[in-house]
Amino acid sequence: MVGAEDARRIALSLPGTVEREQWKIPTFHTGGKMYVTIPDDQTSCAVRCPKHERDELIAAEPHKFWVPQHEAYSHWVRVRFEALDDLDELRDIITDSYRQATGEIEQ
Repeated sequence: MVGAEDARRIALSLPGTVEREQWKIPTFHTGGKMYVTIPDDQTSCAVRCPKHERDELIAAEPHKFWVPQHEAYSHWVRVRFEALDDLDELRDIITDSYRQATGEIEQ
């Protein structure tokens, strides 16, 4: 099963990534921009997601993706680790978020 340690390992493998504790949780940054957080319960992570894609993503796979109320107006979506198919899927999701933070993909 995919989990928080896998997310940490993937994030830290990406160039220029720094792990910081913010809000008492691990957050991962590149170039001063946050692109992954791992909430307290460590059953999910939050990643960057363009708003125009987020609703479609959640509608297609609500068992994997959701947005808490306090993030409703942001460019973030939550990903449930237990719902992911495998480590490659998590790697793709985190890498997309990283690419948004670096400007490789527009939000």
